[in-house]
Amino acid sequence: MTGDSHRPDTAADQTRHVKVAPLQPRAVAHPEDDSVVPIALYWLCFLAFVVGIVTGLGAVVFRGLIGFVHNAFFLGHFSFVYDASHFTPAAPWGVWVILVPVVGGLAVTWIVSTFAPEARGHGVPEVMDAIYYKRGVIRPVVAVVKSIASALAIGSGAAVGREGPIIQIGSALGSTLGQVVRMTAGQRITLVAAGAGAGIAATFNTPIGGVLFATELMMPEISVNTFLPVAIATGTATFIGRLFFGAAPAFFVPAQLGAIPNQPGSAFTLILYALLGVVAGAAAALLIQALHWAEDAFDRIPGRYLRHAVGMLIVGLTMYLLFRYAGHYYVEGVGYSTIQATLYGQLQGGAFLLMLALCKTLATSVSLGSGSSGGVFSPSLFIGATLGAAFSSLVAMTLPGAPVSAPAFAMVGMGAMVGGGTGAAMTAVAMIFEMTRDYDIVLPMIIAVAFSLGARRLLSPESIYTLKLVRRGHQIPNALHANMFLVQSAAQVMETDVFVLDAQVPFRDLLPHSEEPAFRHVVVTKQHEIYGVLRINTGLRRAVSQSDSEITLGALAQRNFIVVQENDVAFGVITRLRKQRAVMAVVVGRHEGRGPARVLGVIAKEHIADAVASSITIFPG
Repeated sequence: MTGDSHRPDTAADQTRHVKVAPLQPRAVAHPEDDSVVPIALYWLCFLAFVVGIVTGLGAVVFRGLIGFVHNAFFLGHFSFVYDASHFTPAAPWGVWVILVPVVGGLAVTWIVSTFAPEARGHGVPEVMDAIYYKRGVIRPVVAVVKSIASALAIGSGAAVGREGPIIQIGSALGSTLGQVVRMTAGQRITLVAAGAGAGIAATFNTPIGGVLFATELMMPEISVNTFLPVAIATGTATFIGRLFFGAAPAFFVPAQLGAIPNQPGSAFTLILYALLGVVAGAAAALLIQALHWAEDAFDRIPGRYLRHAVGMLIVGLTMYLLFRYAGHYYVEGVGYSTIQATLYGQLQGGAFLLMLALCKTLATSVSLGSGSSGGVFSPSLFIGATLGAAFSSLVAMTLPGAPVSAPAFAMVGMGAMVGGGTGAAMTAVAMIFEMTRDYDIVLPMIIAVAFSLGARRLLSPESIYTLKLVRRGHQIPNALHANMFLVQSAAQVMETDVFVLDAQVPFRDLLPHSEEPAFRHVVVTKQHEIYGVLRINTGLRRAVSQSDSEITLGALAQRNFIVVQENDVAFGVITRLRKQRAVMAVVVGRHEGRGPARVLGVIAKEHIADAVASSITIFPG
C-alpha cells in the first residue's frame, strides 16, 4: 500500500494525465504554529513555577500599592499598612471626601487611556478574550498599568474588587513568559490560566479556589498537561502570599456557624437556603444588567475624563451619605470590613442590609461603567453577604423561631452571589469554604449556589464575565465538552458509501449516478494500489460533462490523501490530515488471512464535523 507515500509522478504519467491543480489550503492566521515544537511538560511546569512566584510577589506589591493610595487619599499620611477588614476612620477632609474618588478616577483614566486601554474594567473578560480569541497573547505592559490603575481606583474609593486586577496581572505575566519562550499557543494559554489561578489564590489565600477558577473559567482544555502547571503556579503563589500575609483565612466567622442537625426538620432550613439561592440569582442578574446599563449610560457622556469624573462623583456622594447617616463609608473599596461585620452579626436590620446591597450594586455599576479599573468578585461577596443577612432577618420576622442565623445566611449568600454571577459554581463553593474554613457551610452552600446559578441563567443567559464579550461579538462557550469523538475509531467516523474504481475509468461512466447523493466519494486505484481520491458533486459533474466527457478518473483524482487502518482513533487521523494537508483519509482493512487491503470507506472533513456534532449533543451547553 503506497497511497500515503506521495511519490512524485514520472514524466510519462505527467503527459498521460491531465494535470489537476492541488487543493490550496485555507489561509491560516498563524502558520508559525506548524513550525513551533511544544516544550517538554517539565519545562512548562518550571515556567508555571516562575509564574507562581512572580504572581505571588505581584499580589504583595499590588496590595501594598492599594494601602499606600488609600492611606494617602483618605487619611493624609503615607503608609503601606492597610487592613481592608477594618472600617476606614473618618477622613480629615470632611465633606470634601466626596472628591477623593473623583481625583483617583481622573488619574486612572489618564493611565489607562495612555498606556493600556484593555486595563479598563474588571479584567477577567479581557483575559478570557485573550485565551479564546488572541491565542493567549496579552501585552506585557498590561501587568504594570493594571497594577497602578487598579491600586489608584480601589485606594481612592471606587467600589471594585482587587481580585480582577491581580487575575489580569498574573495572566499578563504568564502570557509574557509564554511569548518570550517559544512555545505553542496552547501552552501559552496554559500559562495565562496558571497566572489567573495564581493571582486569585494569592489574593484570597484560596489554593483550591484558584485551581478551580482557572479550570472553570480559563482553561479551554483540561488534561495533565494543562492542570499540572496551573496547580503548581497556584500552590506556589499561595505559599508566597502566606509568607507575607499569614495563613489566616480571608474572613473570620464564629465557630459551628453553619452546622445543620442531622434530623428531618433540617430539611426546612435547606429549603430556606434554596430560596436564598433564587434571590441571590436574581440579584446577580440585576448586577450583570446594571453594569451594562451603566456602561451604555456613561457612553453618552462626551469625553472619557468627564464620564469617569461624573461616575466617581456619584460614588463619592453615596459613600459620604452612608458615613453621615450610618456611621461608615461602607461601599468604598473592596468592602471587606462590611463583609466581616456582617459575618459576626454586627450589622442588624433587614432593611438596612438590603439598602447596603443596593448601594453597592449602584456604586460598583457606576464605578466600572464610567471607566474604573477593578474586579467584581469582591463586590459580589459584599452584595451576597448583606443580601443573605437581610433574607435571614426577613425570615426571622415572618416566621419567629425559624432555624436561621444571619451570619450563616450571609456566608451562603456570598457563595450564591459569586456562583450565580460568574457561572463558576465549584469555585464559589470551594472559595467560600477556604475563606471561612467552616466545613459545615458546604452543604447549604452547594444547594444555594445551584439554585442561584439556575435562577440567574433564566434571567440572564450570560454571566458577568461573558456578557461583555458577547456584546463585543466574541462568544465564549458555556460548557467544556470532552472531545468524545476523538476516541472513536476510523471505522465509526468513516463514510462507507464509496466507489472504488480504476484510474482509467472515464468520468462519464459516473454521470448516470447524478440523481444519487449530492456528494459522492471515489477512491481511485491504479494497478491495484490506491492512486488518489475524488469528491464528486453536482458542479463537478456539470463542468466535466460539458468540457471533456473522455476525461478519466485518474486525471481528476487528488493525490493529497492518507491511508489509515479501521482501528485507528479519530484523534490520530485528524492529526495526520492536518499535518499532511490531506483532503481525505482512505480507511482500509485486511481480508481474512493474508491478502491485499480492502477499502472500507473514507473520512473527509464533513464526516469529522458530523462526529463532533454528535458527541456535543450528548451534553448540550
